[in-house]
Amino acid sequence: MVATRRDCEIWITTGAGLSQHDAQVVDVYLGAELPPPEDVPGVIVSGSPAMVTDREPWSERTGAWLREVIARGVPVLGICYGHQLIAQALGGEVQDNPSGRQMGTIDVTLSQAAETDALFAGLGPTLHVPVSHRQVVVRLPEGATLLGQAAHDPNHVARFADNAWGVQFHPEFDARIVRGYIDARREQLAAEGLDAQALSDAATDTADGTILLRQFMQLVRKRQH
Repeated sequence: MVATRRDCEIWITTGAGLSQHDAQVVDVYLGAELPPPEDVPGVIVSGSPAMVTDREPWSERTGAWLREVIARGVPVLGICYGHQLIAQALGGEVQDNPSGRQMGTIDVTLSQAAETDALFAGLGPTLHVPVSHRQVVVRLPEGATLLGQAAHDPNHVARFADNAWGVQFHPEFDARIVRGYIDARREQLAAEGLDAQALSDAATDTADGTILLRQFMQLVRKRQH
């Protein structure tokens, strides 16, 4: 299986309990215009094969837009690249992960702050989630709250504002998707000293990501009412 960008959009909307008609997909990397911040009820920023540190014009434009959206109180959830982009846009720092590429299914330990968080309350204390990334947030922006850590990423989950969160993991992935990404990168993984077969064998399904996406949508609907 080789994933496309459109696949990711379908996985996210399906996980969030939305139909394809319920969500507006904006392909900013293709030059699509972002909607006026005052017109969006909620935002999910997906992952991307691009690197946040490359500071591509479309990415920087999206980061500036996200700052305004967050300032307006709109619920925002950043996934992987989206997590990193929000952190960088608000003054944090993103770099290549000192521990190298992370792929597969991992455990994320939630912090005490997550117990009373509007999005993560009831999900702890440990999440079993899929990952696929090379870069991480190495410094959270001022005012952010750490909500979860992984063995090779101390800033894996964060609340950037009362209405904005970021997760380095992929809540939209299942075990089949994870294995597809691993299979597509077997040569790269071997060159980096990673055992692709072991990572594939250890990939498991988990409900934590779907629960997170559904709870985020509940926050969006609550704000609308």
